[in-house]
Amino acid sequence: MKTAYIVKAYRTAVGKAPKGVFRFKRADELAAETIEYMMNELPNFDKKRIDDVIVGNAMPEGSQGLNMARLISLMGLDIVDVPGVTVNRFCSSGIETIGMAVAKIQAGMGDCIIAGGAESMSSVPMTGFKPELNYDIVKGGHEDYYWGMGNTAEAVANEFNVSREDQDEFAYNSHVKALKALAEDRFQDQIVPIKVDENFINANGKKDTRSYTVTKDEGPRAGTNTAVLNKLRPVFAANGSVTAGNSSQMSDGAAFVLVMSEEMVKELNLEPIARMVNYAAAGVPPRIMGIGPVAAIPKALKQAGLQQKDIELIELNEAFASQSLAVMRELDLNQDIVNVNGGAIALGHPLGCTGAKLSVQLFDEMRKRDMTGKYGMVTMCVGTGQGAAGIYEFLK
Repeated sequence: MKTAYIVKAYRTAVGKAPKGVFRFKRADELAAETIEYMMNELPNFDKKRIDDVIVGNAMPEGSQGLNMARLISLMGLDIVDVPGVTVNRFCSSGIETIGMAVAKIQAGMGDCIIAGGAESMSSVPMTGFKPELNYDIVKGGHEDYYWGMGNTAEAVANEFNVSREDQDEFAYNSHVKALKALAEDRFQDQIVPIKVDENFINANGKKDTRSYTVTKDEGPRAGTNTAVLNKLRPVFAANGSVTAGNSSQMSDGAAFVLVMSEEMVKELNLEPIARMVNYAAAGVPPRIMGIGPVAAIPKALKQAGLQQKDIELIELNEAFASQSLAVMRELDLNQDIVNVNGGAIALGHPLGCTGAKLSVQLFDEMRKRDMTGKYGMVTMCVGTGQGAAGIYEFLK
């Protein structure tokens, strides 16, 4: 079996949706510009040697439809030779693609694959434009298969006894850590500058355009404190505990990695960043989908031949504070190594991009901490009752 290495990893900043800095950018544009930036670091590399572009996307319709990955390949690589495929496992789509790229190379089905994810929640809403339910499922007593994510977060809070106070405190800490990371420019090495042309009506009532470049995550709010969070009303249940403040933000963004076989890495004299040791997805009851990592993490660890104590840094997607706390408590995760620079409550959750985005963040933070030879993990819950976890060994 071949060995696969990650040799490049970049992401865009994350913008708020639907009225944030990327509201005038499509997902395919964010992705293509990220890939172009990444490949420009290998100016002498023949891009025709790339075997595939695999793109995660949670809502592949509208501007994200028509097999967006192929369009991204055409736009970002500017050649016709490299195919593209769009993959959807909702919130884990971005890391699912990395697992697919690694597995294909290990199986001898390629030597060089671009993998990651992109999502514009400004362009395509959370449930798409025209969801059509199978009412036989609903009439059969399984309406929870279609529950909204907020309803499942309330179910997790109730079943795992996660209080409103704990959720708000967790959300506050996410912002504190994220704001500190931004103040220290902790993300800058991983972010691709994206130019945005914004259309507006000028003082003369004429259509006009202004340009700006986005290099920082938009989500963290400096004025956030527990008193403010405590005043927010529940969104999904009248007497509930899940609010807009202790839930992840709707977001826009893209993130990608370049995966190569060991043979190609040696040929090009590249230094690998990391290798994916294992990736696993698991199923849980849809009504408490937020608990998904509790099933996925042990599965990934077992397949990797590792123990939980071997993992020294974790990016846990903060879909909701309720499920994040439930997962951490159920698995007894060391909170000191989880989301050290904040999480999705502060930084955003661009659905199909998130798994790749968190992987990029993990690699960069492990580099800053000089964690060569150590193991890190990216994990998240997934809609309709799933969890996913990817384990990496950091190399450089």
